[in-house]
Amino acid sequence: GVLLYNHLQQKVRNAEALAQKYKQQQEALSAQLQVVYEHRSRLERSLQKERGEHKKTKEDFLVYKLEAQEALNKEKQDSMNRYGALSSQHKILKNQHDDVKKQLLDLQLQHNSLKLEHRKSLESHSQKVAQLQQEKDSQVTNLQDTVFKLREESKLLRKAHQEVHSQLLSAQAQMEEFRQLKEALQKMPGLR
Repeated sequence: GVLLYNHLQQKVRNAEALAQKYKQQQEALSAQLQVVYEHRSRLERSLQKERGEHKKTKEDFLVYKLEAQEALNKEKQDSMNRYGALSSQHKILKNQHDDVKKQLLDLQLQHNSLKLEHRKSLESHSQKVAQLQQEKDSQVTNLQDTVFKLREESKLLRKAHQEVHSQLLSAQAQMEEFRQLKEALQKMPGLR
């Protein structure tokens, strides 16, 4: 009985030691569990905060997305309007370019025609100038001949004039002699 009692006491002490050990483990686990609960609580608060910020961010993003979509639509509309205006202006400029190109072709044809006409006119003018030069040279030659003949005639006329002048002087001398002779004869009474 004593051995059984000792044996049971030993078992009770072992059981108490084991219970104490388990109690300590339970307390350690309780402390750890408390830490885990506190950590979980902090995590839940942080999660709530993150969810709130996420919700706000999501709302801000939706607002930004809506504004960006409106801005994009407005920009797209403006771009379409600008494209329409540029397309219209391009058509006008293309038509003007075609008109200018047509005018350029017409002017080139007119220029070529005028160039040909100018060349013909220049050739005709050159021929006329050559003909006039020949006529002028011929006239100059004729005039030179005429001048030479007139000079010769002038020389002959001068010579004839001198001869006539000499004859006139001689005739005047003879007239003077006749007059003197007449006066002398008139003075003679017997001859009267």
